[in-house]
Parts: sequence; structure tokens; C-alpha cells
Amino acid sequence: MIILFTSDLHGKIQRYNELFRQVENIRPDVVLLGGDLLPHVRKIDFHEFVEDFLIKNFDSLRSGMKDEYPFVGLILGNDDPGIAESIFIDAQKSGIWTYLHMKMVHFKGIDFYGYSFVPPTPFLLKDWEKYDVSRYVDPGCVPPDEGFRTKEPDYDTEFATIADDLERLSGHADVSQAVFLFHSPPYQTKLDRAAFDGKMIDHIPLDVHVGSIAIRRFIESRQPFLTLHGHIHESTFLTGHFSDKLGKTWMFNGANHTHELPLIVIDTDSPENTKRLLYP
Repeated sequence: MIILFTSDLHGKIQRYNELFRQVENIRPDVVLLGGDLLPHVRKIDFHEFVEDFLIKNFDSLRSGMKDEYPFVGLILGNDDPGIAESIFIDAQKSGIWTYLHMKMVHFKGIDFYGYSFVPPTPFLLKDWEKYDVSRYVDPGCVPPDEGFRTKEPDYDTEFATIADDLERLSGHADVSQAVFLFHSPPYQTKLDRAAFDGKMIDHIPLDVHVGSIAIRRFIESRQPFLTLHGHIHESTFLTGHFSDKLGKTWMFNGANHTHELPLIVIDTDSPENTKRLLYP
């Protein structure tokens, strides 16, 4: 199975148009989008972007590819307003994509899971942020029960954690052949390196690793087949690596710090040969 994965496109039309071209060229079985899909909430009406651009272009792609149209799975990210979730859920009824957050979908022998939440960040939009494994918040970050939201949460923001969610998401399932689509990378890996070198807040050095401890522990203990991540655009540039491995689990970063579209091309028969391609 060939999987195309990308993340953090942030509503950039040029990137999406190139993605559509490459899906037609490569003809993958699966396309996965790892969150932060929309333009900045203050720059453009997200309804207009989803309905007039994303839905129309994915529908056009499906019409052109017919039976070769891939399974498209997606999640939102911390930069995407939570209020946009309902549009993506409604659009999946047409079959152009599957919204994967807190869900598992079986396709061609592989279980695909999705999860959007990230640990607390310095940013104020909190729709897709939760405490990680405890109520600890890194220096400079804003707790998830502060900031602002575009929709009312259906959980207790003061106590909900990523760790608890992952336990509910996977249950007791065997995930050794599963693919997990996360927005956050796992903590202290080659995928979560931020450009915080030498930076301090109140004389406390900032941790240059900003991923999720809960996601790392989940990968270490459950050993899924593949995990896909975004969120930290500059990590690949800083570490020189778009992939990492914890035990048997291959992990890939689909974000990019420049204007180019990053595409991670995975053959599930040989994940060790995965390629990262950049398109201007």
C-alpha cells in the first residue's frame, strides 16, 4: 500500500494545488492530512475555504480519478478553529474524505486512527489543546483551560488529558498493524525539535523538545506500525531527520518550515525506504 502524508498546509492554495497534482501523478492508495489545514482564522472565512476550495477540489479529483481515487483521511490541528469540525464531518458523507479524529477506520487490512490534540502551547486558541499527562504547563505556555475557544468543549478542560484520550481511542486493540495520524509529535524525538535554543522565560531555559509525553509513552508501550505527525514545522530542518523510530514503530513528520509542499511517500511493505519530497 502506498500512503501519501502531509501536514500543516495552513490553507496555502499553492500547496494544496500541488498536492492535488501529485495525488493524480502518484496514484496512492491512501492520502493522509495531519492537521492545521485551514488559513489563519483572522485571514479568511474558513467556511468559504472548505466549501469553495477544499470540497470542490477533492470532489473534482475524485471525478477525474474515478476508481483510483484514494482513501483520504484527515484531522484538524491546533491552528484550526474547532467550530470548523462540523463542516469536515458533514462533507465526509459525500465520500471525498474521512474525518479521523478519535476514530478508527479499517481500509485494505490496516486500521487508521486519528487524534488532533496537542499539549499546551503559547498560543491562545485552545480548541485542540489539552493537558498532556498532568496539569503541568511548560514555561511560556498558556493552560488549555485559559485562552479562548470557538466552540464549547464536551469535556472538563481543567482535568482532561491526552493520555486518557489515547487509552479510550485504542482500547485493548492490537495496534501492531495500525497507522496513527497525530497532529502532535512524540516528546524528545527527532520530530519535536523547536527553535528555542538559548531562550529563557524568567531565567528558566525553554525545553527545545515540545512534543507529547503521552504520545511517546503510547508508542513505546503499544508499538503501532506507523505514526504520522506534524505541528513542529522546523523540526526536520533543525534535526536533519523527518523520521525516527521507537522500538518497532516508524514515525514521520509531514510538516515543513518553508513554502514548499512536503510529501511523505510511504510503502507499507518497506517503511524504512520512506521518502520526503518537496514541491515548490
